[in-house]
Amino acid sequence: MLTHGEVHANVPAADLQRARRFYVDKLGLTPVAEDEWSLRFPTPSGSWFQVYATSYAGTGKHTIAQWDVEDLPAAVAQLSQVGVSFEHYDLPGVTWDGDIADLGGQRAAWFTDSEGNVLCLDERPPG
Repeated sequence: MLTHGEVHANVPAADLQRARRFYVDKLGLTPVAEDEWSLRFPTPSGSWFQVYATSYAGTGKHTIAQWDVEDLPAAVAQLSQVGVSFEHYDLPGVTWDGDIADLGGQRAAWFTDSEGNVLCLDERPPG
């Protein structure tokens, strides 16, 4: 039943307009649909994620959404230039090069959005 359906991320926002400014101004994304309760952002693969209004925003302390990027250092540098701050976590076996974590063959960088949600940039090795 679920093998033919797409999965989309839903990202909570306590203040939808503040979240809109973060995703548009800081991350450079453009919503394709919006109303008073939600914003929908497309991805290059044709999927999408939605930012929606709820008082539960930022209560989860886990990664809620992750972007695969081709050049992680460039993406981190670009977001840092517009004021995005990256998180550092004390994780066993992980080494850090600035804001980038090496997870043993996979590299990642975490940041929080305007609503306190944990987001991730991920650069997987080829193959």
